[in-house]
Amino acid sequence: QTQLLGVLLAAASNFLISVSLSIQKCAHLRLACQTEPKPYYTSKLWWCGIILLGLGEVGNFTAYGFAPIALVAPLGCVSVIGTAAISVLFLKQTVRAADILGGTLAVAGTYLLVTFAPNVPQELTARRVQNNLVSWPFLVYVILEIITFCILLYFYKRKAVKHIMILLMMVALLASLTVIAVKAVASMITLSVKGKMQLTYPVFYIMLILMATSCVFQVKFLNQAMHLYEATAVVPINFMLFTTSAIVSGVIFYQEFQSAALLSVFMFLFGCLLSFLGVFVIARNKKEEHLQVPYIDCGRIPGQKLTGKIQPDSYSSCYGTLNNEDDSVKTQS
Repeated sequence: QTQLLGVLLAAASNFLISVSLSIQKCAHLRLACQTEPKPYYTSKLWWCGIILLGLGEVGNFTAYGFAPIALVAPLGCVSVIGTAAISVLFLKQTVRAADILGGTLAVAGTYLLVTFAPNVPQELTARRVQNNLVSWPFLVYVILEIITFCILLYFYKRKAVKHIMILLMMVALLASLTVIAVKAVASMITLSVKGKMQLTYPVFYIMLILMATSCVFQVKFLNQAMHLYEATAVVPINFMLFTTSAIVSGVIFYQEFQSAALLSVFMFLFGCLLSFLGVFVIARNKKEEHLQVPYIDCGRIPGQKLTGKIQPDSYSSCYGTLNNEDDSVKTQS
């Protein structure tokens, strides 16, 4: 029952995140239709989306206290499915065959994940976290991860290699530490609420600092990837690498598959593969939508009754740039 609560909480939180992202997108579209555009942070609709996003992230954090990492992390595909469905139903985007196929694969994969996920009934106390931190499998894993991260960081900083895989692999390596710390902190808080105080142990604050630090740098590199590459490429690759690193870290640090049957492990991995394929199919060949476009159809925006189109006064293909600019400035414009 505890694990089921974690599953439902993670699925609901990821769906709430997809709703919040769609609300923020709708707010940006409404602001773009105004004759005098205002900053996005002045929109009540945008703040509503931010609040829902925060609630979703808090729910995801809490889910780690009730369910294994290997189960909570792959359920991030619910956010991708929810965003695609909401875009079709409420933002009036066109339904693609890829969306239907990808959603079917992701739902089938999610079902296998929930059915064959590892069952970890033992309580995650502060003493157990301390023992896991000094266990030799985790120490070897951390050393290899640090070496790999330093090599990637060397190519990123010194050689200026900003390939999408280098950026997202650094995000995944940081995410593995983040999910370990998040589960430890969430579990110790959950036990403390139940009456078994765990917040007096120094390891709680160590994991709290690790969670905050790794999360900050993870967001930094992820934002860099989103700035340099299209979201249709970043989303599926990041989901695949993040889920893989989270499962590996859960296996090494928390021994989540220690007593699992071979068939259960195989079916769980097959469910992960289906989820990866589903997210990849949904994001593949999906056109990026930009607000700075020559025509803005206000009739397609929820809550707007305007049916006309706003057309900027432009007669050239380089609208928004000055004449005789160099190519770099034009690209920036």
